[in-house]
Amino acid sequence: MTLNKPLLKNNDAFLESGQKYLSVFIRDWRLYCLLIPMLIWYLLFVYKPMGGLLVAFKDYKPDEGILGSDFAGFFNFTQLMFNDTFKREFWGAFRNTFMISLYGLIFAFPVPIILAILFSEIIHEPYRKLTQTITYLPYFLSEVTITGLALMLLKESSISTGVLARAMLDLGFTPDGKILETARYFRPLFCITGIWKEAGYSSIVFFAAIMGVSPTLYEALRVDGGNKIQELRYVTLPGISITLTIMLIMRIGNMFSVGYERVILLYNNSTYATGDVLSTLAYRLALFVGTQSNTGMGSAIDMFNSVIGFFLVIGANYISRRVTSTSLW
Repeated sequence: MTLNKPLLKNNDAFLESGQKYLSVFIRDWRLYCLLIPMLIWYLLFVYKPMGGLLVAFKDYKPDEGILGSDFAGFFNFTQLMFNDTFKREFWGAFRNTFMISLYGLIFAFPVPIILAILFSEIIHEPYRKLTQTITYLPYFLSEVTITGLALMLLKESSISTGVLARAMLDLGFTPDGKILETARYFRPLFCITGIWKEAGYSSIVFFAAIMGVSPTLYEALRVDGGNKIQELRYVTLPGISITLTIMLIMRIGNMFSVGYERVILLYNNSTYATGDVLSTLAYRLALFVGTQSNTGMGSAIDMFNSVIGFFLVIGANYISRRVTSTSLW
């Protein structure tokens, strides 16, 4: 009996690489131990809750649990999309989610990029750090605090009425002066509040990318007589194009992930038509409607959101790879 020499060689290479990685692990085992808290967090709060997606396919009864409840197939999904009781609310929430996400993609996504470019142009370092700290600060405040400040600024009874709300009234934006009770202003208000809270912190990634662009490129352009606009066009934006593309793909993947916290804090009966989104509908169905089967519908909405996000990431990544040769994978 003769041994296959190429196969034997491959086995030897595999064993050699395994021994190499094992020796590296033994040498740096203390560093790998630092990963344990993160792995535990992911297992408990990311992967373990995925088992709850089974509720979307169950006639869920709390006293019987997830595994004990009867299997319902796609009943919860068909009820949401086609049943007269729920379909109007579902498709209205879907439309609102899409529109709010589109507002965020068009108006909110460029703001951190602009902020990062402005920060990079500040030569005086203490002043730059101060302005960055001021713009980062809202991110570390809770949604309740940020939304409460926005409501305080826009309420008719607040001290800002003569400064902000009355100014908008004079400009003709709100004929009745009730900004918070006008449905067509809910989406811009939600978007502006989100920009206020997150734009400064989101600019960190783009600022780091700009700082990574070689200064010699700017010097070469200045020698050729280039101005600031040309620096931005020919050096800065091409230099951070990979970061821009990756962040855009991730933003598109999260388009339908509109959190319910800010929406619940901002909307009211007058703005319900433009403010109700999929996450608030799932929250309401799962917790506040009395029949047991609605818990399955709330889970079905969350799973629908996840599937849409998955296909958006795949599609955006594919288009980016074909057009720009840059992608997540």
